[in-house]
Amino acid sequence: MNSIKDNRQDAKAWRNDAYAKVTGSAKYTDDMKMNGMLHGVPVYTNEIHGKIISINTSEASTKSGVVAVITADDIPGEIKYGQIIRDYPILVKDKICSTGDVVAVIIAKTREQAKAAVPFVKVRTKKLPPVFDPEKALDPKSVLVHEEFGNNIVNHHCIRRGDLSKGEKDSDLIIEQDFETSRIEHSYLEPETALCWLRSDGVMEVYGSMQHPFSTRRFVASTLGVSLSEVEVRSVPMGGGFGGKDDLAAINCARAALVAKITGRPVKITYDREWSFRESYKRHPYKMQYRMGLKKNGKISFVECRLIADGGAYCSVTPWVTWRSTVQCCGPYFVPHVKCDTYGVYTNNIFCGAMRGFGSPQVCFSSEQLIEIAAERLGISEIEMRRINMLRQGSETITGQRLDTHKVSLEEVLDRVIAEIDYHKKRKKCSFGNKNQKEWYGIGLAMSYRGMSLGAEGIDFNSAIINIQNDGSVLLETAVHENGQGAETTMMRILAEELGIDIKRIRYRQPSTSNIPDGGTTVASRGTLMGGGAVVLAAKNLKAKMAKVLASDLSSSPQDIIFKNETLISKDKKKKISFDEAIKIMFNRQEYPYSFGQFQGPSVSWNEKTGQGNAYFTWVYGCQAVELKVIPASNKIILLNMVAAHDIGKAVDIHLLKGQFYGGMTMGAGYGLFEEWKTLKDNQYPANFNQYRVPRSIDMPEMTAIIIENRDPLSPSGAKGIGEPTNELMAPAIANALYAATGKRFTKQPLKLRS
Repeated sequence: MNSIKDNRQDAKAWRNDAYAKVTGSAKYTDDMKMNGMLHGVPVYTNEIHGKIISINTSEASTKSGVVAVITADDIPGEIKYGQIIRDYPILVKDKICSTGDVVAVIIAKTREQAKAAVPFVKVRTKKLPPVFDPEKALDPKSVLVHEEFGNNIVNHHCIRRGDLSKGEKDSDLIIEQDFETSRIEHSYLEPETALCWLRSDGVMEVYGSMQHPFSTRRFVASTLGVSLSEVEVRSVPMGGGFGGKDDLAAINCARAALVAKITGRPVKITYDREWSFRESYKRHPYKMQYRMGLKKNGKISFVECRLIADGGAYCSVTPWVTWRSTVQCCGPYFVPHVKCDTYGVYTNNIFCGAMRGFGSPQVCFSSEQLIEIAAERLGISEIEMRRINMLRQGSETITGQRLDTHKVSLEEVLDRVIAEIDYHKKRKKCSFGNKNQKEWYGIGLAMSYRGMSLGAEGIDFNSAIINIQNDGSVLLETAVHENGQGAETTMMRILAEELGIDIKRIRYRQPSTSNIPDGGTTVASRGTLMGGGAVVLAAKNLKAKMAKVLASDLSSSPQDIIFKNETLISKDKKKKISFDEAIKIMFNRQEYPYSFGQFQGPSVSWNEKTGQGNAYFTWVYGCQAVELKVIPASNKIILLNMVAAHDIGKAVDIHLLKGQFYGGMTMGAGYGLFEEWKTLKDNQYPANFNQYRVPRSIDMPEMTAIIIENRDPLSPSGAKGIGEPTNELMAPAIANALYAATGKRFTKQPLKLRS
């Protein structure tokens, strides 16, 4: 059953890019070729942590087909770059900090020739002791990953709310529990690839498999030492990202642009999966220590926690990831007294960055188990425990934000999931490790509230351009990037509804960084919220302009003209003009039917010293449940059923929305049960999918998506977003179900019965 009652459920699924992708005619970056194009490949070393003594490229340069071997000495601009801290070397010059570091790029006429020359680049190093454990890295006596920073701390966030000592005095029960989560790979279908060429007008044109063209432009411009206007990054289809194509994709483009500038020829660099696995950043593994105080009536009196995120060798977006973890560290519950300290830490592991969920899956894994541990210790049901403590309309979050600008729907999403999966009846069937049963059964759930878009740690705005042609066809462009999620279709649907026109009129124009202002990266579930908001405001501007020109024709005041069913209609409905005729009149009167829309995220705030402020301007509320069975003889865990409910504000496209539900739940199941990027042996890491386990279709059960709509007043389209909320809850729901099946609490993820 679904909350949506209208006929959108029955509407035929449609995507503007479906035909090209299904038939294989869509051109991804690696499909593109140019006359005289060269190929580049990266050169790694066997070192994890060491000083570079020399890099000898002379022999490699003589190999068949090799045109050049580029090192850091060839970079005309900045060698190091990064979105927050400029610590990442585009090519390593002095010191290797992780196994993914690249010391050179070999350029040859063919890819095979470039790869064949790699062994002939000779790198001499002085080995340094590495540090892999983030706890050890925090020790002031530890080896420093970056000596220039003086310690291994990337960042520290905190929350200081209320009086912890008072919370302790008020508590009848104090529980302590540690949790640990794994480092995981994004597993996008298309590895990184970049194609760059220097145009005759002096502009470096960049095509790449990336999810942030504007960030890529900054990486390229910094490396080349040129202004942003001298780099144009064009969007092309990409095969998935899930947050993984921010930094490395941009770095790959910067290297390709560097070589294109040096050689004066088009250059393509396409990664093998092994290179992508080796070099691309991962999701941060966390170590978390929690203390929670409770009263006998079930109310939480305080939470104290310490979160350690292994950032790996470079900063990337660790401060932003750990900030979200900090804001959401206590789950969707009211906690009067909070002390939280979160650290991002440098180690010599592969670096970590953005990934779907962006810091929330880790803390959801802990907080949603902690609430059930507390419930059991107090003799209260896990559902009642949540109802006692959940945030409600007008509640204050742990950062002091009052939730009164939209509907707080935690109870609604919880009730819908409980009813859909028949939770209370099935909970009575749980095995709790009954030794008399050959198969154990368990059901569990988890809840969350997720701050949408960038929040107080970022600058949140986006734009859209509507350019109607004189035949009535419509060009739409936004600063939202199509990562494979259907963003283009979503933007088109929003525009069609706002203008009252058939979606078939609209052609989505893939943006270039030279055509539309920087709207930020398409992450943080902000595409529909921010880009869609800009589309609505651009459409409103356009309607106002058209209404002013056509008011006399409709004998109506401009503000009363209705845009509906491909027609402009007077308020009294006595006069009508077709949309096509209206456009003709606009051009005849020398008025462009063109508009620009800009949506600025409502005000947010943050105090770094106290961790107090309005962290996000809106929130999504969600609940997910899972049924599973365990075969004790084999320790096998089998998923049986999954249900998810999320309040997304407004459903723009039902089918795309469900796709986000199912994809997010699947990734969450992989995070919970299967995925772990860990050292295999001899400091080797997984090199391909034969060494890294992701969920297969046969691992997944039936899934149900419950779409709840409570239109958000602060969103021009009424919609919020869903890309990440669906991904943060399945792992803790599985952990809770596993406890109900086995009677054993698993606090280290991925969840394995032998652990």
